[in-house]
Amino acid sequence: MPLGKLHVKGTGLYDEQGERVQLRGISSHGLQWYPHYVNKETIQWLRDDWNINVYRVALYTGENGYIEHPELKNEVKEAVEASIELGLYVIIDWHILSDNDPNLHKEEAMVFFAEMAQLYAGYPNIIYEICNEPNGVNVTWNDVIRPYAEELIPVIRQYDKDNIILVGTGTWSQDVHHAADHPLAEDNIMYVAHFYAGTHGQELRDKIMYALDKGAAIFVSEWGTTLASGDGGVFTQESDVWLNFLNEKGISWINWNLSDRIEDSAVLLPGAASQGNWSDQDLTPSGKYVRSKLRESM
Repeated sequence: MPLGKLHVKGTGLYDEQGERVQLRGISSHGLQWYPHYVNKETIQWLRDDWNINVYRVALYTGENGYIEHPELKNEVKEAVEASIELGLYVIIDWHILSDNDPNLHKEEAMVFFAEMAQLYAGYPNIIYEICNEPNGVNVTWNDVIRPYAEELIPVIRQYDKDNIILVGTGTWSQDVHHAADHPLAEDNIMYVAHFYAGTHGQELRDKIMYALDKGAAIFVSEWGTTLASGDGGVFTQESDVWLNFLNEKGISWINWNLSDRIEDSAVLLPGAASQGNWSDQDLTPSGKYVRSKLRESM
């Protein structure tokens, strides 16, 4: 288990002892749909049986998410506090998606992250993810995403001086090369890359390599074994290529998603218990694959 406060040095993530760290874990699905899997018992099972060292809690802003139901913030707090108690790192994910431009709900984001930073600044477990997947032809790094980050990051830093902040990139967090060309000035910032193994391949790995060569630190805060749609079967061979690449480069990764939704990227079969303790019979093909990959380093 990584130790204490994390920091970015060059393109790497390091723990308090100065050791290189690779975080590996899983993301919740939307809290408005699958809150029953967001609890201490499930997160503890994922720690003990799946060998995760980080948990991502996905707070959708749109699609009946936080903007319409601000009480979902309580689910975030439950996940964060459970993760802290369990000694895990935890990503607070401001999950923009259908609301493609992070500036659409910038004011709400500033209020939300100010509260989160005030509550949790004293804990080294916290990682802030300020915009999941910016997307759309006009939602570019220089014109839209970077200015948003430059406004939002100081709101967090007012209370939390140095926990890691993850910043999404254009085209559903694939355009890490643009961020690397025009990086943010702050410390302890990492740029987000997302992939789905059946859709994204060498072209995206080349963008990540370009970003690393430019000195940008990359974090894969979401990836799936499937097509980008979340379906289409499990692409184990392509997933192997991706994970070998990430492991070789020391890039942290989070699999999508912890739910029993009827889709191939979900790790649980419909009706799987909401408090962990799952057998193989409870897991989808993707769930079995991801669990085996997480357990490789036990």
